[in-house]
Amino acid sequence: MPSSRPVLLVLNQYYAPGCESTAQLLTELCEALAEDFDVSVVTGTVADAPRPEQTVRNGVRVMRVGSTAYDRSRLSLRGLNYLSFFFLALFAGLRHRRPDVVLCLSDPPFISVAGVAVARRRRATLVVVTQDVFPEIAVALGRLQNRVIVGILDRLVRFGLSNADRVVAIGDHMRRRLIGKGVRDHAIVVIPNWTNTEALSPRPRDNEWAREQGLVDRFVVMHSGNLGYAQDLPTLIRAATFLRDLDDLEIVLIGSGAQGAVLAELARSLEVAAVRFLPYQPRERLSESLSSADVHVVGLAPGLAGYIVPSRLYGILSVGRPVIVHADEESETADVVHRTGCGVVVPPQQPERLARAIREAHDGRLDLQGMASAARDYAVTEANRDVAIGRYRALLSGLIDRV
Repeated sequence: MPSSRPVLLVLNQYYAPGCESTAQLLTELCEALAEDFDVSVVTGTVADAPRPEQTVRNGVRVMRVGSTAYDRSRLSLRGLNYLSFFFLALFAGLRHRRPDVVLCLSDPPFISVAGVAVARRRRATLVVVTQDVFPEIAVALGRLQNRVIVGILDRLVRFGLSNADRVVAIGDHMRRRLIGKGVRDHAIVVIPNWTNTEALSPRPRDNEWAREQGLVDRFVVMHSGNLGYAQDLPTLIRAATFLRDLDDLEIVLIGSGAQGAVLAELARSLEVAAVRFLPYQPRERLSESLSSADVHVVGLAPGLAGYIVPSRLYGILSVGRPVIVHADEESETADVVHRTGCGVVVPPQQPERLARAIREAHDGRLDLQGMASAARDYAVTEANRDVAIGRYRALLSGLIDRV
């Protein structure tokens, strides 16, 4: 017998068990919404998972299509992944029973076009969640330079956004970017990303993971997350060249991404022995690994403010660790730091300035304990999962009631 609950159809290339930040956020959102909605997710292939398949995970029906899963470090192969998922997701969405709401994230960036087609065909409401603004972010990073391709992608993204009933921006700076892109002001709702403050909670600096990695007696500066172009990680590695005299310094980069090999080669060429690379850590050990740092570094390449918001910041705040942000002052990340006092902000692509901030933290000239307390307080009151999901639940329920 069909469910009497509202039907929510979600389209996004990444979902659990994927380790991408959008996969983790979307999984938490869908599983929470499954209490009130009949939720189905159309998602793409992940490593070591059969394709295609249909499963039920924590109340959510997951339909995994047989899209390609090539190495994303090569732009052409990433494009093939995008296109294969787009068409397969469109076909799956059109075959799905009539939804009340279609929700799309921004993986791939033009998946909202498929959302428009499904929503119009099935007379459903469309909500698009923008985790980043495309193709501007790719152009700013130098990843896309062909004007024809940039123009086509821009028109596709604008079409999807302009035909959505609601567009969710994850910050006020992004909201302004979207208005500049032609999205109707009244259609935009700001709902920041979140963290699970119960699953990610403060641990002692001296914990089992830190002991396993030999970090207990070190001053640990950490980046945990994507090793990509947007994170301005070469600046962190170059900053290490100004800190060679700090014998107890350990700069730990945890994760993987398109720049992983390049960053490792840069560290070797600059002969910075203090830099260590580790793979993504199991989710059940994130509280320990993130808590093992004396201070975290969150970078954002210049010119990206409002186009992308580093979601890893919320996990750092949740475990109560201070941050050094190297990003433009006009960015969501800098705003959070200034508003809460959970860290300091330095300009991007200035390794000397970043090194100076790390040295100040190392030498006790920053109130790391006070910053840590402010970080946890903000995470619990403003960036908690329940707060954000409540906003999504209210948005979706209001749209359904309006129909």
